[in-house]
Amino acid sequence: MALKSAIINVMTMAAKKAARGLVRDFGEVEQLQVSRKGPADFVSVADKKAEKILVEELSKARPGYGFLLEETGELVGKDTRRRWIVDPLDGTTNFLHGIPHFAISIALEEDDKITAGIVYQPITDELFWSEIGNGTYLDNQRLRVSGRRDLLQSVVATGIPFAGRGTAADQKRFLTEMATIMPKVAGIRRFGAASLDLAYVAAGRYDGFWESGLEAWDIAAGILLVREAGGSVTEFNGKTNMLKSGEILATNTNLQGPLTRLLRDASKASATVDSGSAGN
Repeated sequence: MALKSAIINVMTMAAKKAARGLVRDFGEVEQLQVSRKGPADFVSVADKKAEKILVEELSKARPGYGFLLEETGELVGKDTRRRWIVDPLDGTTNFLHGIPHFAISIALEEDDKITAGIVYQPITDELFWSEIGNGTYLDNQRLRVSGRRDLLQSVVATGIPFAGRGTAADQKRFLTEMATIMPKVAGIRRFGAASLDLAYVAAGRYDGFWESGLEAWDIAAGILLVREAGGSVTEFNGKTNMLKSGEILATNTNLQGPLTRLLRDASKASATVDSGSAGN
């Protein structure tokens, strides 16, 4: 049985307490009070309640740690070396449409390095967790990324630009990426929650995942999950500034090179199209 550290237990208890309200509200999704935060980007009362619970519980357990939160933004703590990076409801649009695919994501950042992370799916009661140097687990089961080497046998996931997120150029670039990768793989999936996409890569359910335009709270915990499961996580160009750039490619180590090359080819093709359009 995997032994969870004190910090993982703190994160788990906070997530499960916040999840109880999410599960109740999900069951009454049609009665939720919903405000518009932007085109196709909703925030619910459930989202805010979950964030409040997480802040309260994590602060109680570790006073002084700072926070980076989806709804509230940054809260600077007395301990400037450590902060929680929290998404109380990743997959809000799924949640509000009654689609049971969403998660709570919590990461601990210490001295600018992610050292612990969990992704919890309340509906399936799946807890993905990891601590630096100690591997990645689904509950008590050790996880490893897939061992597939052939893209033609691989299933990869992505995120698709939508109304209110991404420019027209971003949308064109994504379509070029799809056109480049789609003929080379067994399938592409879009489930609408980046934290779970990364957890699924760590579990070997997906062989890879790519997306741009993300925020730190979408991916912080998932980055550690994939790395500690033996996978590779970079930006499309191979650099590792994902939390700031919002661009991520997560794969098993066998497919990192081939997918990086495909994304590079897509970037060149997109730049050529943009250059030609500018000249007309």
